[in-house]
Amino acid sequence: MQNRFIDLYSDTKTKPSPGMRKAMADAEVGDEQKLEDPTVNRLRERICELLGKEDAVFLPSGTMANQIAIRVHCRPGDEVITDKTAHIITSEGGGPAANASVMIRPLDGPKGVFTGEQVKAALRDPNSRYAARQRLVSIENTSNGGFGTVWPLATMQGVTKVARDAGLSLHMDGARLANASVKSGTKASDYAACVDSLWLDYTKGLGAPVGATLAGSKDFIKESWRHKQMMGGSMRQSGMIAAAALYALDHNWDRLAEDHDNARYLSEGIANIKGLEIEVPRMETNLVFFEVTKPGWTAAKLVDACKERGVGIGANTATRIRAVTHLDVNRADIDTALKVISDTLAA
Repeated sequence: MQNRFIDLYSDTKTKPSPGMRKAMADAEVGDEQKLEDPTVNRLRERICELLGKEDAVFLPSGTMANQIAIRVHCRPGDEVITDKTAHIITSEGGGPAANASVMIRPLDGPKGVFTGEQVKAALRDPNSRYAARQRLVSIENTSNGGFGTVWPLATMQGVTKVARDAGLSLHMDGARLANASVKSGTKASDYAACVDSLWLDYTKGLGAPVGATLAGSKDFIKESWRHKQMMGGSMRQSGMIAAAALYALDHNWDRLAEDHDNARYLSEGIANIKGLEIEVPRMETNLVFFEVTKPGWTAAKLVDACKERGVGIGANTATRIRAVTHLDVNRADIDTALKVISDTLAA
């Protein structure tokens, strides 16, 4: 086993750095639910400036941000159009149905990125009393289920035009929006201009321990506060975790390029391991997906064997594995992980 466990399971595994911990300890706090926490208020203002939106609300998680957005945009029985790999379908415990009583219309976008033409083809007759009323198009950037793919801005703008022409609202799951912005060189505000609401996560590549901020118009955020209260999202003296988010925005945004470089290095190394298959060009950001092809091996078997040897990876399907680079993993760690994976399969 390695002297230090190398955890490539997810970028949610990041831990606060000493500088971030100091910022948290020194944070000025108050009751954020009463708008009295100065650090939370600074974070909200910062996000409005970053994304070009009127208002924002600090939340415990990105999943809550998605659930609140769907509840504000939709009514029971409405339909949300999104990709079949979207987090709101695969990873939120049926929340759209349980929390908002909505239906989902899944699209089959290449690498999780669908087009305006696909949205147009999925539109129902708004005058039909038999069809679900469509209210919302949801975009995930980067697409987790699409191998960390970055949405081209022009493609997103095409989706926006079709949706708005049809009278639909647009929402963005921005769990890894920072990765998309750094990789593409596109301003986060340019992506944000394509949607009515979106959120930014701090707990993944940005390295904070908790939190996400949902942004939109003043009316949208006013209603979001109500749903935050309903869903138990009050955090009171949350300036300590808001300080971590502010530190992340100041120190960990641009360095995401290093994670992308490490992911490409990891992908190229995996391509040279017998018993594994990977499409290296598909790995655009910090998410690396590969197939276990060696006879007698499954993804779960390889995950367990590597864990015993000090390397954490995750089974995505019966044969597919996901590994994620982040700020707590350096190039030397990647070399070690590649050797562990190779030696494990060869044993």
